[in-house]
Amino acid sequence: MAQPESNPVHKLGIEKKIDMRASELAELCQATEDAIRDGIGFNWMAPPMRETLESYWKGVLMVPQRSLFVGRLDNVIAASIQLVRPSKSKETSAFAASVEAHFVAPWARGHGLAKMLLDAAEREAAKDGFSVINISVRETQERALQVYREHGYHEWGTMPYYEYVNAGMVSGHYFYKKLEPISNLI
Repeated sequence: MAQPESNPVHKLGIEKKIDMRASELAELCQATEDAIRDGIGFNWMAPPMRETLESYWKGVLMVPQRSLFVGRLDNVIAASIQLVRPSKSKETSAFAASVEAHFVAPWARGHGLAKMLLDAAEREAAKDGFSVINISVRETQERALQVYREHGYHEWGTMPYYEYVNAGMVSGHYFYKKLEPISNLI
């Protein structure tokens, strides 16, 4: 009698990056290209030239107000999230950070990386003293909308002219989450 196949156990990991080896940059660019082809966006309709993506990710690492976290599936970079802190000139909104470039490559979905990345960004924000995280996402990213709602984010509005995609306007959804004190997140 044949044994039923078991689901393979995958190794998952989240890592804050302050620099990247060439091989890691290549993995992140590949994951980004795959996500763009699948409609995630990054404000591109199709993947840009590889050099453009490499410059983008290198630039992210250079901006002091940004923290880049990557998600790994079986030791391969497959996902990212950026925690963006407000500039010093935004004194009245210094309590709130935002999240950008949150994605999981299509081939790595369904393992919990999106939520793990969101948890990492939230812990970092709370550790840095932020009490609110803001997120915006276009309406076509249905799974992202579901993840944010399930993760305790409150939708406070929509805008019908969020992005221009495939010759038409796409609405955007705006969310916030009040963070717990860091002692509750550790």
